[in-house]
Amino acid sequence: MSRSQSMVLLLMLDFFEDNGISPNESIGPKMQTLETLIKKRINGVIAIMKDIEKNQTKPTVAMMKSLFEELEPTKKPLILEKEIPIKKNEIRFQEKKHTNNEL
Repeated sequence: MSRSQSMVLLLMLDFFEDNGISPNESIGPKMQTLETLIKKRINGVIAIMKDIEKNQTKPTVAMMKSLFEELEPTKKPLILEKEIPIKKNEIRFQEKKHTNNEL
């Protein structure tokens, strides 16, 4: 189910008319000017991207890097249980005496 030959020819003629191309003229200069225009636009886009990279991306990356850069943590002594000195004659725990009523 492809298009008929006359429909394809009509589409081709519309293309030539829309783009200002004539079978009697050379297409060379128009293609060269189009190529030059495209190259200028591409160079403009490249310049914009380089400017963005220089003024926005690199400083932002440097800031983020400095924020997330690991600094060596200062060494703190470990928190250990405090030792309580025991006096020789001191009794720390004493057994509870039960009376007959409690048992």
